Amino acid sequence: MPSPYDHQALPDFEAWQQRMQRKPTLLGRLTRRVQARLNALLPEKLHKALTVAIQKMVQGVLFGSMHTTRKPLPDTALAEREALVRTRIRYYRNTAAAEGAATGAGGFLLGLADFPLLLGLKLKLLFDVAALYGHDVRDFSERLFLLHIFQLAFSSQHTRNEIYQRVATWETYRHTLPTDVNEFDWRTFQQEYRDYIDLAKLAQLIPVIGAAVGAVANYKLVEQLGETAINCYRLRWFAAEKEQERLP
Repeated sequence: MPSPYDHQALPDFEAWQQRMQRKPTLLGRLTRRVQARLNALLPEKLHKALTVAIQKMVQGVLFGSMHTTRKPLPDTALAEREALVRTRIRYYRNTAAAEGAATGAGGFLLGLADFPLLLGLKLKLLFDVAALYGHDVRDFSERLFLLHIFQLAFSSQHTRNEIYQRVATWETYRHTLPTDVNEFDWRTFQQEYRDYIDLAKLAQLIPVIGAAVGAVANYKLVEQLGETAINCYRLRWFAAEKEQERLP
């Protein structure tokens, strides 16, 4: 039976669903074309190197045997889960902002170091959020779900439409997932992520303003990822509630 909190959360959730399914704007289509042309100018060897580098970074966090995971939070109301989730988002958001300010103030080389540091913080946030919603990330498909959340947060609207449809039908789609993480489309993953954050992170490398830009950019990127994660898990939560209502 849905709680009063569930009913309060529905309007925000439904508004998010509409945003995820919007058609790309004219500006969005033009930007995508420009980015595609710029990417076409890069040597194929560079594309492959970037893909492998990001793949290894993500796999190191998501699939590394040394990563300790929280136990899934059992039998807890949505309101309590989301209070804990928002606390974790604030922690990672503030940590990312401090890290962005420090690396932004440190010049070009430290600015470059921000990329893997921020990526790691984002992925660890997703681990915590998954467990707080009661999902066991030791399950391979649950870790792939985290990658889909990541893509949904940091992609063009065109790609976002595709990823949303997968997330919205996850209980069916998960059975079609590859059993080998290397079969995941890492090329699209890295290119969309890189294109999405390029301007913000390039500005972080500029002397004097780098620290401020780094703090604000990291703060907003983690906040955006957190809100996307909340709504992705709400989607599964509400779908499960509807399924329970159908049962005799």
